Amino acid sequence: MPSPKLGAEMRRRQFITLVSSAVATPFVLHAQERARRIGILLPAVADDPVWQASVGAFLQALERSGWTIGRKVQIDTRWATTNTDDIRRHAVELAALAPDVILAAGTATVAPLLQATRVVPIVFVQVIDPVGGGFVASLARPGGNATGFTIFEYGMSGKWLELLKEIAPRVTRAAVLRDPGIASGIGQFAAVQAVAPSLGVELSPVDVRDAPEIERAVAAFAHAPNDGLIVTGGALVTRHRDLIIALAARHKLPTVYSVRLFVAAGGLISYGPDLVDQFRRAAGYVDRILKGEKPAGLPVQAPTKYELAINLKTAKALGLTVPSSVLARADEVIE
Repeated sequence: MPSPKLGAEMRRRQFITLVSSAVATPFVLHAQERARRIGILLPAVADDPVWQASVGAFLQALERSGWTIGRKVQIDTRWATTNTDDIRRHAVELAALAPDVILAAGTATVAPLLQATRVVPIVFVQVIDPVGGGFVASLARPGGNATGFTIFEYGMSGKWLELLKEIAPRVTRAAVLRDPGIASGIGQFAAVQAVAPSLGVELSPVDVRDAPEIERAVAAFAHAPNDGLIVTGGALVTRHRDLIIALAARHKLPTVYSVRLFVAAGGLISYGPDLVDQFRRAAGYVDRILKGEKPAGLPVQAPTKYELAINLKTAKALGLTVPSSVLARADEVIE
């Protein structure tokens, strides 16, 4: 049996342990309930409804995973436009905040982020060639602090020219609008160029940096009834989509686009992935990272669905009859 003195000492220690636990518990709970921080870097302007819809889909998917916006997660969004200097500046600002994870949209945003941080996890969407861009070691094993979702492989770009010849068989010359500031702009043109000889089409690369350059280049190219246009993927052409669609209509150019949002806005035909779906799927990776997984172990994923969209009103205005074989494959037909 312990002595009274020893018993008193044991009771004192038990009391101290209980008090310490009672004091420590609120701080532990507070740490557990700390709002996590997510950065979002977008190569767009804040009032662009297309990008707003994509971000909205991402936030909704996060909410469905249990991450209540404003309570469990805090969102820091940077609308960086398509200006290289602005993107770089916002990338540095976001990295300095040391968020738990950053969502990066488009090839142009990932490189500046990786220059700014090799620690903060990055989930990217709408990136064309993450291995070639040096963003990941491989698609299966990214190996660093970045992973995400590709928009398509270069080989798919050749399908745009095939589609152009299907819907406008008389086309023998085609201009390919591309962003020369990103490697994927050059890669997409090369993929289209690879199939051009077999289709009997002469290609002309058209570099786009701003609206005046786009207008001058398209006007200089379009001077024959057998001309066509291919608009490659990228944030820059998405930003200037209304101008490009208007120029295609003005110069009577049958045009193939990389995503359906152009067709919804009046473009002729498109073939490409569902961009909004990429943001939804990215929320799943962000959720897993917030729960402790590392980007290095999350494989880069390809699109799960491609969409063929056709605007029959635009086809009629161009004097084109859409072949039944193309209509039969369409996921969406706008009349």
